Amino acid sequence: MSNACTRVAGASLVALACVVLFPSATWAQQASGIAGVVRDTSGGVLPGVTVEAASPALIEKVRTVVTDGEGRYNLVDLRIGTYTVTFSFAGFNTFKRAGIALTAGFTATVNADMQVGALEETVTVTGAAPLVDTQSVRQQKVISSELAFR
Repeated sequence: MSNACTRVAGASLVALACVVLFPSATWAQQASGIAGVVRDTSGGVLPGVTVEAASPALIEKVRTVVTDGEGRYNLVDLRIGTYTVTFSFAGFNTFKRAGIALTAGFTATVNADMQVGALEETVTVTGAAPLVDTQSVRQQKVISSELAFR
């Protein structure tokens, strides 16, 4: 009977260890992320904004996504670490948020309000090149009327 009690106690101890240790191991493996909405200063959503998350914790150093039709983005499967998020869009000033600390299983909400930047203009100049006769060879001289009547 003593041997049976030892087995039950050992099995109970193993079960207790699994209950205590398994959730924390699972929690440590949960992915982190950064998500949010990008708007202009009037509150309108901005689809097509390039969102870059940079961190030394990433193997590729920078992860990039583009906002959807509702101005939303979602950077998933990020490693634990500190991130800098940069938002860029043609015609708008670049918006940057630094020092975003991600822990395991945490999705940080980072929204951006982008301001209209300096508008770029493209000037296109069109014109015809002067016609050059490349078929005939002749030399012409212009003589003033004073020299012609002397």
